[in-house]
Amino acid sequence: MSNWAYTRGLHDLGNAVYAYLQPDGSWGWSNAGLVVDGETSLLVDTLYDLKLTGEMLAAMRRSLPATEQIDMLVNTHANGDHCYGNQLVGNARIIASARTAEEMLERPPEHMAMLLKNAPSLGTLGAFISRIFGPFDFENITLTLPNSTFEGRLDLRVGAKDVCLLEVGPAHTRGDTLVYVPGDRVVFTGDILFIEGHPIMWAGPVGNWIRACETILGLDVETIVPGHGPITDKQGVLRLKEYWEYILREVRQRYEAGMSVQEAARDIPMDAYATWSDSERVVANVAAIYRELSGQQERPEVVSLFALMAEYAALAG
Repeated sequence: MSNWAYTRGLHDLGNAVYAYLQPDGSWGWSNAGLVVDGETSLLVDTLYDLKLTGEMLAAMRRSLPATEQIDMLVNTHANGDHCYGNQLVGNARIIASARTAEEMLERPPEHMAMLLKNAPSLGTLGAFISRIFGPFDFENITLTLPNSTFEGRLDLRVGAKDVCLLEVGPAHTRGDTLVYVPGDRVVFTGDILFIEGHPIMWAGPVGNWIRACETILGLDVETIVPGHGPITDKQGVLRLKEYWEYILREVRQRYEAGMSVQEAARDIPMDAYATWSDSERVVANVAAIYRELSGQQERPEVVSLFALMAEYAALAG
């Protein structure tokens, strides 16, 4: 596994490529990236609120004068912890997959602010929401959308560096994108990778996520920056791929046995992943695979999934 320290802040990966890490990687505590060459810079994702994004940008500017003005920003997907800070780099060329740009419109920060405001009246669900999202400030955020979109693949230049955007969604979300810097053997994966924590599948199908892992394994990379958790290598990718293969096998058996989503989630042995954080996400993953196995096209309301996860977390203590 990677020897990089998992500490908050900017980490030099070598040759003007950087990761910005936010332990402990749980709900909302996402990573970002930076690629610089000469006076040109590309930022990979912003953070969940303006304060956190501002602190990140300030840290980058202290170390790297070239980042005083970010030239390009890539949003790897539509979740707010990877794009709600976009307004602070609103003069940049903001790039995302077309499906990500579309999905961002469905996830405005106002929704999160209202959810937190109403949490005290929501019982177990509200306590769960307050615990995981309470550290963040969703007020006064202006949703700032990409001004450049692509489908499939987009090749960019950051100074003399090649950067390749590879769309591998739908998986975690509808338009997940990898940011690959081949000359430096680095890839930023967004939330295709959660390291030392359970992933969560909002979109699926699970087969796409497994193929996304295989895509990363097929790249010539040695340093892999996940969307959440510590910097890793291909062993971390293999571990997540095995997780999805295991979950799929176990869920299929329980679906065929007629168990409910909650029954299946509680029944699946998770001993091999006992040290991973956010075990309640298993419920959302089971629900996603149940929808896939049944051929159901309509996705449930996000709040209903959070209610299932809150119940699971409460029972798990």
